[in-house]
Amino acid sequence: MKLLVIYPYAPWPLDRGTYQRTFHLLKALAKEHEVDFLALTEPGEGGEEKREVFARFCRDVEFIPFEHPPWQKLFPNRLFNPLPSNVQHWQQPAVAAAINRRLTPGRYDLVHICDLVLMPYVLPHRHHTPFVVDRSRVDLQFQLMEHKTLRFSTRERILRWESFSKLWRYEKILARETLLEVVCGPDDEVFLHKHVSAQAPVLVVANGVDLDYFHPDAASDPRDPEPTVIFCGAMDYSPNVDALRWFFESIHGLLLERCPEVKILIVGKNPLPEVKAYGERAGVTVTGGVPDVRPYYRRAWVQMVPLRIGGGTRLKIVESLAIGTPVISTSIGAQGLELTHGENFLCGDDPATFASEIARSLTDSSLRSRLEQNGMATAIKRFGWPGIGSRLAQHYQTLIQQTKP
Repeated sequence: MKLLVIYPYAPWPLDRGTYQRTFHLLKALAKEHEVDFLALTEPGEGGEEKREVFARFCRDVEFIPFEHPPWQKLFPNRLFNPLPSNVQHWQQPAVAAAINRRLTPGRYDLVHICDLVLMPYVLPHRHHTPFVVDRSRVDLQFQLMEHKTLRFSTRERILRWESFSKLWRYEKILARETLLEVVCGPDDEVFLHKHVSAQAPVLVVANGVDLDYFHPDAASDPRDPEPTVIFCGAMDYSPNVDALRWFFESIHGLLLERCPEVKILIVGKNPLPEVKAYGERAGVTVTGGVPDVRPYYRRAWVQMVPLRIGGGTRLKIVESLAIGTPVISTSIGAQGLELTHGENFLCGDDPATFASEIARSLTDSSLRSRLEQNGMATAIKRFGWPGIGSRLAQHYQTLIQQTKP
């Protein structure tokens, strides 16, 4: 089967959760189908060297130059534009021209795009070439949860309400016109069927992990001598920033009462000033971006995932399980992974419980060992990317066979 895969970025190096997902799914699709790959790339991201990474498994690779324009102001353009602002932001004539040259009738059996922002480019071609969309997060769900959880000014809240109605309408168009929406977890599926369309074609493809890379023997660093808790992720991503804010405002003090010698390790690229400021606290280290996250996982006794905003890839959890670092998470953080509290992770949804579960894991070595072994077994059994990607590739084959006369 011939596939055209279009991404709003070239996912390399694999230093973001979304990059992990999109790279490994692309590689799996290319193993079982003929894949041409198009990606929007910004200046300075690396050309030929990055292209060679994808050329190893894709039939053809094309990078389309893209520069982010300024965000539209409410007046006069944004208010009267039917597209949601986050979708309009990605629309450029040169990108449309490059995609139109590819999408001639009969050239491809299926188009696979990543996220809602690319839909305007493929929608005009849906009558001769069906498209599917892999959603690293459901935009409407994510923005509503941000709106409920984060602190916004009155002006920002007005702008968000202006966007919600447009985004809800656009989600409905997607549900009606796409052959399939691929989402990360059952919570995404429930949201789409409840708030967008009960008939939306949805397939849950849980996130995975590179089991050869995130292997307990891949990083020989010993555990730190002091009890150490890691939080890993992109530190300019609003759910991660909010998670740290909640932890330090409501949980950290409670944890210090139970475990005063605890060290906190914050690892991830592009830390915002708010995140950097946490590094000024006693026992807290903010590393920024690191070339290899595995030694930090192995140094830590446990990983905390105090997320309050759902959606997205949640790859930090499956990576941590695979490499043998036990996880303490909120229910929202672990949504879609079907983990069991006390068996392969610990769960806490209020500050007292979250702090208590971290302290319990740090002071009970037998519990920590059980979580480590069960977590690794779970990752091996359920979260390997080759198996996940192969099932998606086979599902695409079945879909196309069903739609052809």
